[in-house]
Amino acid sequence: SSFAHQHFLVGVEGRVDLPLSCSFCWGNSVERKIYIPLNKTAPCVRLLNATHQIGCQSSMNGDTGVIHVVEKAQDLKWVLTDGPHPPYMVLLEGELFTRELMLQLKGSSRISGLAVAISKPSPAQGFSPGLKCPNDGFGVYSNDYGPQYAHCNWTVWNPLGNGLAYEDFSFPIFLLEDANETQVIKQCYQDHNLPQNGSVPEYPLCAMQLFAHMHAVTNTVTCMRRSSLQTAFSLNPEEVCDALSDYNVWSTLKPINASSKINPVDEVIIVATRIDSHSFFWNVAPGAESAVASFVTHLAAAEALHKVPDVQMLPRNIMFTFFQGETFDYIGSSRMVYDMKMDKFPIRLDNIHSFLELSQVALRNSSVLWVHTDPVSRRNESIQPQVETLVEALINSSVGANVTLQEVGQSQPLPPSSFQRFLRAKSIPGVVLADHRTSFQNRYYQSMYDTAENILMKYPEGLSPEETLDYVTDTAKSLAEVATVVARALYQLAGGTGNTSAIQADPRMVSRMLYGFLIKTNNSWFQSIIKQDLKGLLGDELPQHYIAVTSLVNTTQLVQYVLANLTGTVVNFTKEECLNPEKTPNPEKEMYVYTWVQGSRDPNSTSRVPFCVQSTVHLTKAASPAFELKQWGSTEYSTWTESRWKDIRARIFLIASKELEIITLVVGIAILILSLLATYFINAKAHVLFSSPGDGGTVAY
Repeated sequence: SSFAHQHFLVGVEGRVDLPLSCSFCWGNSVERKIYIPLNKTAPCVRLLNATHQIGCQSSMNGDTGVIHVVEKAQDLKWVLTDGPHPPYMVLLEGELFTRELMLQLKGSSRISGLAVAISKPSPAQGFSPGLKCPNDGFGVYSNDYGPQYAHCNWTVWNPLGNGLAYEDFSFPIFLLEDANETQVIKQCYQDHNLPQNGSVPEYPLCAMQLFAHMHAVTNTVTCMRRSSLQTAFSLNPEEVCDALSDYNVWSTLKPINASSKINPVDEVIIVATRIDSHSFFWNVAPGAESAVASFVTHLAAAEALHKVPDVQMLPRNIMFTFFQGETFDYIGSSRMVYDMKMDKFPIRLDNIHSFLELSQVALRNSSVLWVHTDPVSRRNESIQPQVETLVEALINSSVGANVTLQEVGQSQPLPPSSFQRFLRAKSIPGVVLADHRTSFQNRYYQSMYDTAENILMKYPEGLSPEETLDYVTDTAKSLAEVATVVARALYQLAGGTGNTSAIQADPRMVSRMLYGFLIKTNNSWFQSIIKQDLKGLLGDELPQHYIAVTSLVNTTQLVQYVLANLTGTVVNFTKEECLNPEKTPNPEKEMYVYTWVQGSRDPNSTSRVPFCVQSTVHLTKAASPAFELKQWGSTEYSTWTESRWKDIRARIFLIASKELEIITLVVGIAILILSLLATYFINAKAHVLFSSPGDGGTVAY
């Protein structure tokens, strides 16, 4: 990753948070006596695609303004027209962070920046800074394929989407994540800036400075061209943007040799979910309903299937796929389809028997889960019966479970889904399972409020971290039911003939995964299933699921290790054999991946008991083909990039009036001139001033 990104991660994420009361105890430097740094903030940064830029930025040296707290819409009048001390830095209450208000501020030269206080509880009316039609133009529907369904003409999937995250702001906007820091700013405002009885507040005034200067401008085509010129002609190239990229995670029920192609007659059922999310602010992407609940259900279904005794005998294989970067125009799925087309993947498009995708599944009304299919491909006489078989298997599998599956009418298109990228390449029978029949149930899609609370996760008070980890919530039970139905249906579709009633997802395991991916990654279970050198992955802050530009983000690695733990087997290898399986005589070593994990703590000591896991879990690049092909203006593939930056920080301090600053400057200059004159005079008359009486005219030194 770039210096800029490392700088920010160390400065903000790897910080040691000091109490604000001790902000002045850091040392005796003048700077530390003047400024109070705001440590728990998240910036809005600049992203770019083929046609434009979105997000926010500050000027090169940061933007400064007098703080004004806006708690109701009427408070805006002061900053937009009445206030005598522009430019203003607005502290905005979370529930007022709306498109209408932001466009008012965007059009004013009296605004230098914005700090948004997170709303607790989440805004009742919902909040989604995403688009009403997510990933529009990059799915399957177009003028050539189901034109009546293109651009959400048939169904507006995200009606609450206000598109704020896709606007371009010329001033910095930061999220205040810590209520204590928000209170310190408000106190400073009340002490110095609050107008008393209609009178104008007097200096000194409380001000805020936000630094978030972005290096990239215009669009991806421009920034990638500049970066490539730098790389070609400079010894120390300074790239200005990076493509959003990471890795997809995939594994198979029956092992295959990942370094070669499977037999053309072999059939594979693909199960898919996305593992990333997004919000208005950088790396604030809890994604509880939009991603986490779905991929946790997927993981639970994979575990349940692997426990079935006869799965290795099934006629068809099943591939469990977790796509990264789907929020940004299907980065992960479009790359996998591209690799399959180019014969760079062990499975070809022709090997795919059918496709089952888990979309948003946690917010079901009356336990109903909706089965979405593609009306265009179902007109094909060979596809239609296969889709009916898929739907039938799912409905049969829900009998006796606390989940009711209902098919959406065949006139409705697919919701935004990875499956659409596969349909662009080939007509494949497939379904998308979702908790919504038409528009999303999720009122916080792609927002900072799509948290554990949004999917109704509740814990009793007074539980220790270990008890919370293993506490089975109603949400976990509900998702385990969905995983059970999916696992049973997949078993039937793969050709299984045994009794499926024994196939059961584990609610306790679902609880552990929800806790780890939504509340705290640094828990005893996650600690036991990862490699020792990856302990830095685990933290106590809320986990985020943004794709970013660094290789292997936390979510990807954790999904990889959880999947290996749930579907792999422990083998009796030494550490050396596990790390270098090619040196062992094992004939199946080409079919598996081996991982040496640190294991649980030994009850009788503080040390851990490490072991070797044999699994079929692989990683494959989730980088848009547009960057491999250098088609930075592509309309076929995602072109999203993230600007680089050097410094991102926020601080508050007191500022004096312009008059006092000018007086101080003038007095300073006057003193400097007097000092110079005095020095000149003393130097010129030194032979007189410093001669001793007995020298007889010689100068004494």
